[in-house]
Amino acid sequence: MYLDVKRLDIKRLHVDTTTTLIVMEDEVDRLVAAWRRERPDLDVEPLEVLSRVSRLARHLDRARRLAFSEHSLEPWEFDVLTALRRAGSPYQLSPGQLLTQTLVTSGTMTNRIDRLTKKGLVERLPDPSDRRGVLVRLTDEGRDRADQALAGLLDQERAILAELSKAQRGELASLLRQLTAPFDNIPG
Repeated sequence: MYLDVKRLDIKRLHVDTTTTLIVMEDEVDRLVAAWRRERPDLDVEPLEVLSRVSRLARHLDRARRLAFSEHSLEPWEFDVLTALRRAGSPYQLSPGQLLTQTLVTSGTMTNRIDRLTKKGLVERLPDPSDRRGVLVRLTDEGRDRADQALAGLLDQERAILAELSKAQRGELASLLRQLTAPFDNIPG
């Protein structure tokens, strides 16, 4: 991650005689100002938050792809491998459990399991509690790749959050949780 100093627009706001607060203007500020100028009849306040969330999501997606590519993984492969890794030893789940965690169709999941099996990252085993069922288990190679990619991802994410203090990160997480929780509880 880098900062393009040519596009950096810093405004100094004097808080009091002993403190100077530096506020960086971003592209969203310019977008909001333009809409307020062109459409003063509209309340564009949601743009101030959600446009930033959207822009940040694009940066995060790039960081995720970089972290995964360094370990020869696609984002969907990382999602399946880490779902199995989070399950704990012996790092296995049924295809149905994987569906629930990765939000894909059963046909898509079957294809993904097939592809990961061919790469030697997972294996299919008979389910001892259901003669017709199978379990998908992480191989040692799959666990190592998932662990390495996760460490790389966390490094990328820490870099994105570096501008915030620990308290600010906690506050942001809490606020975002308020926005995402209702969607996480919608059936289907």
